Amino acid sequence: MKNIKFPSAQTILLIIAGLVTLLTWLVPAGKYRTLGYNKDANQFTRVALEKTETLPATQQTLETLNIKIPLEKFTNGDINKPINIPNTYQELEAQPQDFYDFVQSPIKGIIESADIIFLVLIIGGLIGIINSTGAFDAGISKLATALKGREFILIILVTVLVAAGGTTFGFAEETIAFYPILIPVFLAAKYDAMVGIASIFLGSAIGTMCSTINPFSTIIASDAAGISWTTGLGGRLFMLLACLTIALTYIIRYGKRVQKDPTKSVIYDQQQQIAALFSHKTETVQFTTRLRLSLIVFALCFIIMIYGVVALEWWFVEMTSVFLVGSILIGVIAKIKETEFIDTFVKGAGDLLGVALIIGIARGVTVIMADGLISDTLLYYASSMTEGMNKGVFASAMTAIYGGLSFFIPSSSGMAVLTMPIMSPLADSVGVGREIVVNAYQYGLGLFYFINPTGLILASLAVVKVGFNKWIKFVMPLFITLIVFTLVVMTVSSFL
Repeated sequence: MKNIKFPSAQTILLIIAGLVTLLTWLVPAGKYRTLGYNKDANQFTRVALEKTETLPATQQTLETLNIKIPLEKFTNGDINKPINIPNTYQELEAQPQDFYDFVQSPIKGIIESADIIFLVLIIGGLIGIINSTGAFDAGISKLATALKGREFILIILVTVLVAAGGTTFGFAEETIAFYPILIPVFLAAKYDAMVGIASIFLGSAIGTMCSTINPFSTIIASDAAGISWTTGLGGRLFMLLACLTIALTYIIRYGKRVQKDPTKSVIYDQQQQIAALFSHKTETVQFTTRLRLSLIVFALCFIIMIYGVVALEWWFVEMTSVFLVGSILIGVIAKIKETEFIDTFVKGAGDLLGVALIIGIARGVTVIMADGLISDTLLYYASSMTEGMNKGVFASAMTAIYGGLSFFIPSSSGMAVLTMPIMSPLADSVGVGREIVVNAYQYGLGLFYFINPTGLILASLAVVKVGFNKWIKFVMPLFITLIVFTLVVMTVSSFL
């Protein structure tokens, strides 16, 4: 048994894609009618099967369709994707996916994920360039010296800052860039790579799980539920602080054990491999003016990216452009020859090619579900499960349902617009506020995100060459603790 090796992330995702393909033969096909808003024509567009019709963009139209959302949520752009129309689910002719569809799904997923894949590859090139200058190595050495004896500050600082990004603007895919940068810092602080992964990934996961003003989850979900995003904000702030405290305590305790006895690391057998992957030559690097300028440009890339996403509504094209320009500027500042720059950039991008493929293959699972017309069917049956429940059971069940649905719909914004018009009215039937459903959506999606193979965890682990089984071993106690805590909070809040 010891010779049996846990499968790679790519293999895990292909197995999942195969199982989902089989699921399209077992789950009935079906679809809700959808309603979208055409800003140019100031009209609603209702799509039913292959039939498309326009409707006047009025509050009366929404009321007729049993959609309890203010008209201005559509006209001001808060809801910019078609939503499912309640009580319109219809079974359709089965669309089982065959072997040919299964083989095509990773390719389709890669094409659909081209924006984030190019972001990852360009970030890889940037990291290759900054590493070749030696600036990053010298910076790590100075930081490790400054934190000597107080390394726990690094855990707190990284986790809290990443969580702040997650709770405000959905800082998730962008964290891929930080693993090659920060893992060497954690290694220099005598932690193992798992501490670095946990600080970055769990910070993002808890931040997005307990989103406060995140437009891609809290605001869009609240809008689709027909309530103000400030409703339930106090509870989400409490959850953010509580879950962050629990996670930080867990990571710091694990990190101290590893510092005292490296054999306690869950990835102890990979210690030399990971150290070689993130090796640095700090003793031979002097901090020249050029290196300082290179690091400043490097840091500015991330500051500009965050500002652009938050204030300028940037997305992947703009973010990728920032990193590309940053790479070129660093090359000019460090006087890297043109041919050497190209070779180094391509090699850096190649180092993250496996990560990019994982992202594409994961998207392929969603493609199979969409083509097999089973996503709406799962939503329909999930919404039917809560009939007749009391308040406490409803809140906990809704959290669990959203956790399960997130496997099939990992996108937070996609989940919101597809499910909220269907799920939020269920709160009225059991006598709780619709913010309970919004919170259940966030907490269910966020908790399962810890271990969701169709999310970002496999791509994140691939950057550091850590197996999914090692991550599960590390995170499971924390995962179970947060599940129990969240369900207790949801049950109590449903009665308040």
